[in-house]
Amino acid sequence: MTVRRYRAGDCRTLTRLFYETVHSVNARDYTPEQLDAWAPAVPDAGEWDRSLRAHTCFVAEENGAVVGFGDMDPSGYLDRLYVSKDFQGRGAASALCDALEAAVRAARYTTHASITARPFFEKRGWRVVKEQSVERRGVTMTNFVMEK
Repeated sequence: MTVRRYRAGDCRTLTRLFYETVHSVNARDYTPEQLDAWAPAVPDAGEWDRSLRAHTCFVAEENGAVVGFGDMDPSGYLDRLYVSKDFQGRGAASALCDALEAAVRAARYTTHASITARPFFEKRGWRVVKEQSVERRGVTMTNFVMEK
């Protein structure tokens, strides 16, 4: 597996991976309505590209195929971390986090972790600051403010 910087040409692939990951991996912890609100079928690709370019963003590849991505803003906020359903548990998320933490030096890292992602972050030394209910497209769901 290799980890490299984001390129604008990756955007469509990353939005597809995001949608597929949320609707498969996170389905055990969230309802179909929540999944649709979190990851709509038609994302705003322009907004995604602007956001990913504004952050430090890395892409994980295996044999030339994108298997995951993550991005962090300059303050140390980990905005997105998603790995394909077919590559869960194979080290891609850890490699992406390692690259992001090395590239963005912050006194403290924060994220809003899903129910599904919480155990992954806890194993990496992150702690829950608080559980919260957030609204996405009029639908309420639970996530966790976490920090390291």
